[in-house]
Amino acid sequence: MAESNTVLVSMEAGVLTLTLHRPDKLNAFNEEMHRALRAGFERAHEDTGVRAVLLTGAGRGFSAGQDLGDRDPRKADGPPDLGRTIEAFYNPLIRLVRSLEKPVVCAVNGVAAGAGANLAFACDITLAARSARFIQAFSKIGLVPDSGGTFTLNRLLGEQRAKALTMTAEPLDATTAAEWGLIWKVVDDEALMAEATALAARLAAGPTKGLGLTKRAIQAASANDLDAQLDLERDFQREAGSSADYAEGVAAFLEKRTPEFSGR
Repeated sequence: MAESNTVLVSMEAGVLTLTLHRPDKLNAFNEEMHRALRAGFERAHEDTGVRAVLLTGAGRGFSAGQDLGDRDPRKADGPPDLGRTIEAFYNPLIRLVRSLEKPVVCAVNGVAAGAGANLAFACDITLAARSARFIQAFSKIGLVPDSGGTFTLNRLLGEQRAKALTMTAEPLDATTAAEWGLIWKVVDDEALMAEATALAARLAAGPTKGLGLTKRAIQAASANDLDAQLDLERDFQREAGSSADYAEGVAAFLEKRTPEFSGR
């Protein structure tokens, strides 16, 4: 994976930590950061040693979304093709996060705006510092939500709240985001990274195959009727039941010891 100082990468105990690192720009996305973050998630897909991902931001914010200096319509060559930007960068990133059959923990350490907010909502388990704020900033510049925002917000909040948040661009505090089900929990600022790191490590030590199938099943539920979902559960349970982790889990239970999952 090519090195970039726009995303800091570290690996410990099966947890791949990806830290957005443009703190002077509130970790706003430029093309270099997009490529580096995509490379990180591609590594998570390919590397069997990676059993969980922890995503966070450096400095006082998680991500301000797109760096508008890179997409200024006043430039001599005319307005940018934002559809190309979405197709080339944001859509592949969200698909990588959602399709990864390993847990993705997100620690929102400050403001998360625009695509930054929707990236956080796309992760599997999102924790936020008490001071964090989520802003659907698109309407402030005449745009529509992207990075899966219209999909995620509507399903988690319903039309009224989804429309109000995106049309007014009013900030949503972390406590309300948790109460509304947009994120998992709120953590005191000084405790955020310790708790998020511990959670990611716990998941990385878990039954990776079963966790990945669980993620797929829950994500499929909104598009399935009950019969289709029951059939999916049957098929996934058959697959999980043939894993080494299932054999270890049952053995540990019967032997009254802590299981040591291999992720297979």
